[in-house]
Amino acid sequence: MQSRFSLQSKILLLIIVLIVSTTIMLGSIFSYFEFMDTKDEMGKRALETANIVARLPTVINAFYTENPEVIIQPKAEEIRRQIGAEFIVVGNSESIRYSHSDPSKIGKQMVGGDNDRALINGESYISEATGSLGPSLRGKAPIIGVDGEIIGLVSVGFMMEDIKSIIYNRLLKISIASLGVLLVGIIGGIFLTKNIRKDTMGFEPYEVSDMFRVRDAILSSINEGIIAVDKAGRITLMNNSAKKLTGINSDNDLTIGEVFPDLDRKSIFDSNKQITNSEIVVNNRVVIVNNTPIKKDEQNVGFVISFRDKTEMKELVNTLSEVRKYSEDLRAQTHEYTNKLYVISGLLQLGNYREAIELIQAESKVTENQNKILFEQIKDSTIQAILLGKIGLASENKIELVLDENCYLDNVPKHIQPTQLITVIGNLIDNAIEAVRGTKQGKVIFSATDLGNDLIFEVSNNGEPIPEVVMEKIFKKGFSTKNKEGRGYGLAIVQETMNDLAGDIIVENHPTNGVTFSVFIPKKSNGKGVKYYD
Repeated sequence: MQSRFSLQSKILLLIIVLIVSTTIMLGSIFSYFEFMDTKDEMGKRALETANIVARLPTVINAFYTENPEVIIQPKAEEIRRQIGAEFIVVGNSESIRYSHSDPSKIGKQMVGGDNDRALINGESYISEATGSLGPSLRGKAPIIGVDGEIIGLVSVGFMMEDIKSIIYNRLLKISIASLGVLLVGIIGGIFLTKNIRKDTMGFEPYEVSDMFRVRDAILSSINEGIIAVDKAGRITLMNNSAKKLTGINSDNDLTIGEVFPDLDRKSIFDSNKQITNSEIVVNNRVVIVNNTPIKKDEQNVGFVISFRDKTEMKELVNTLSEVRKYSEDLRAQTHEYTNKLYVISGLLQLGNYREAIELIQAESKVTENQNKILFEQIKDSTIQAILLGKIGLASENKIELVLDENCYLDNVPKHIQPTQLITVIGNLIDNAIEAVRGTKQGKVIFSATDLGNDLIFEVSNNGEPIPEVVMEKIFKKGFSTKNKEGRGYGLAIVQETMNDLAGDIIVENHPTNGVTFSVFIPKKSNGKGVKYYD
């Protein structure tokens, strides 16, 4: 069994990880900027000191004496101690030292190889080099003699190790403060988890999650409507069955009185009276209602109301009637094919082989021609799948769905989505089948071509023409000549899809009987609209 961390462990681990990672990240950023700022600060101090020493009359005049180091060394050391530098080296034009923090190095060549800019070009600058004491940050300044010539230079240096030590001490203080923050976070996390566990009645979050999933599954599996209500009468929970029975899609900010206007709220919430098998009308249905109180510390804090539809049996009877009708349709279709088999069998028994063969060939020819058009002349797999499904639907409704023998369609351009084709072609064929359902010799004809700049689809039927007063309304959402709830959306969706595709729809009544819907979808977007012809 997989082990699970407790809430307290998770929160403490999260706090520790957040604080440590944040400290490391901020410490790294701070270290970088602190190092650069400290380095810049030390460099400027070294350069300023070097410029000051280079301009001291005592130092300049000492160059014209027999032993300059006697005068320069004490002065340089005094200044070095005041500014805290590692060394102040004064050298002549040959880079021979006249002063150094280590007197034994006086009279020897300066090390580092970074004196040329001062001795040759007369520049004052900051450099970083490795000298006799190790890597250091240096400020260099030329010494100008009384005749204006460069007679030497001053090099003031701070060791890189000292700069790093300064930064380290600062980071150490930050780390100590971070440990204090970490300790406070851990203590706060412990109190937080205890408070959360109290609110969750001692259950861990994963246990609450498991219970919630089980509760959700139970509520979804119950056919009865379940509504939870707080003491104020506000709905806090409503399962899918309750939403279906009441016709409400959302339980947000609803009260029980809005769902059950006929429910005596006073008898439930004021006197804590329980309802048992009470009949109430809701959403034009008679439902049987029961309620159960929700208790906290022996006090009622709400109720769970359950109800079931009294008319379910009636709906069940209606459903069985529809199933029987569908079964009869299938039986009629089977009977039709059985009759053809009996005719063929009878012809064979009577020795009329030619007539039997002609009947078989006629049926085979219809299927062969249909398959040839469907799989050889129409090459788009989406349209093939749509037509196969609609051929089956038409057959079940005893309607002949004919594919025009002149159909030809290559693969549809990529900007036309399969779902858009399903919406347009599927709805138009469904609409045509509906128009001729129940009529004698009902027929639907489908045609398609991609010649020219447009994809052209035509769906015709031999039903009744569309009256002129209806023609302008057929693409309006919710309009239907069938006067049935939930209808009137198919052609409206077709029009919306055609607008998205920048295409045209032409609706044309035949001179005798029937209607043709012609759809023009540009291979490239070139306008949009709906046109009617009568």
